[in-house]
This record gives sequence, structure tokens and C-alpha cells, in this order.
Amino acid sequence: MYRMTILYGTPTDPGAFRSYYMDTHVPIARRMRGLTGWNLQWLEGHPDYILVAELYAPDEAAMDAILASPEGVAASADLENFVTGGVTFLTGEEEQVALS
Repeated sequence: MYRMTILYGTPTDPGAFRSYYMDTHVPIARRMRGLTGWNLQWLEGHPDYILVAELYAPDEAAMDAILASPEGVAASADLENFVTGGVTFLTGEEEQVALS
């Protein structure tokens, strides 16, 4: 499984960020086809970040194709409309480790 983790820096207006993200950005991003999963973690009390988003695809080639699609390009272009605290992208293979 391939994962892209997106770290959204603390914005100048957290309420406006969350509203735009949920009401505008999520509908745009939902148009991306081929993702196998998608998680959001809203952070409380963290001084540097407000949100961690994780996108999953079968492998790196699939993720690259999803992001290069018109829908992926639209989601990426939308970031400039609401991100004021910066954004960091981390990508790589996810490895499951057994607890015992």
C-alpha cells in the first residue's frame, strides 16, 4: 500500500480553514478516482499543524496517476485558495508491523 501524508500548517483563521476544507476542498478531492482510502485527523492544541490527511493507493504508480489526473490536478490547484499555514507532502510505502 502506498500512502501520501499531507500536513497542513496552522492557518491564520482555523475556522475558515476547516469550513473551506470540508465544504469546498473535500468535494473536489472526492472526485479523484483510484484511491483505496482516505483519512483525516484534526489536531487539537498542536502549535504547528491543524490537519493530517492520508491518501492511500495500491502503489506509487497508481498514486502518481491519481495525482496527474484532471481531478488530482484540480485538488492540488485548490490548495492556494485556502492554505495559509503551509503544506507538507510525505510519500512512501506503508508497512504493517505485527504486534507480536
